[in-house]
Amino acid sequence: MPVELSCKTEYALLALLELTGHYNDGEPLQIRQIAAQQNIPDRYLEQLLATLRRGGLVRSQRGAKGGYLLTREPWKITLLDVISCLEGSDAKASKSETDPKTVESAVVVEIWQEIHDRANDVLRGYTLQDLSEKRDSRRQLDIMYYI
Repeated sequence: MPVELSCKTEYALLALLELTGHYNDGEPLQIRQIAAQQNIPDRYLEQLLATLRRGGLVRSQRGAKGGYLLTREPWKITLLDVISCLEGSDAKASKSETDPKTVESAVVVEIWQEIHDRANDVLRGYTLQDLSEKRDSRRQLDIMYYI
């Protein structure tokens, strides 16, 4: 099974990572700020943030200093939460409507389910805070490399 990171998911994670970086400020980020920082088309980001808002991961704040904020702490938002919000499921294998016809089919379905369960475990094990810390570590390495 080729596991691919969709453009939608990648952009959403980049936007959420940007919001995570500003979480402690308590100040909302505007779409244009996030879009510029992460090189995401404004219109597309607007749609993604609306989906994330409906999914309860971000909230919008109106007004001159309005924008978007995370709805809860970054260490409480898992990657599985994000993917479930965007894809409308929790990345589970789609089970066939009927029971497998053969022993071979049953084995294939069982292994396929195990693959999806393990993928969910990995996604459940990482939070936005983890991504932020990995980003910060990578930045530190880059800085040390250039010195």
